[in-house]
Amino acid sequence: MCICIQTGDIVWINGPFAAGRNNDMIIFRDSLMSHLGIAERVEADNGYIGEAPQHVKCPKSFTNLQETEHMQQRVRNRQESANKLFKDWEVLKVVYRHQLDTHADVFRAIAIITQLKINSGEKLFECGYKDPPY
Repeated sequence: MCICIQTGDIVWINGPFAAGRNNDMIIFRDSLMSHLGIAERVEADNGYIGEAPQHVKCPKSFTNLQETEHMQQRVRNRQESANKLFKDWEVLKVVYRHQLDTHADVFRAIAIITQLKINSGEKLFECGYKDPPY
């Protein structure tokens, strides 16, 4: 799941993936990376440094400015607060014990409900960006 840096809205989901089979970098390379526009990058932790600086902006990248690290950390904290809202659903903490073909439906339903909660005022970690005027 990815959220918009400016608004905190969920803007991309993919999955679910079986635990341990695919790490975050494999999932990123196989899916989200192909959806990025020209010169568009994602803000991520150092686990994605293999795609920095072309597709990812992360703390240990040689192009990262020390002066921007504080704001970047706040953006990553916002993503983690969205991740927590997903993890609050117990079904995502344990092995899925139902029909495997329904797992993606459950995951998408959780994403939609989570976005509705965000829309209803359950704000994510503030990162300092102002909401757009629309």
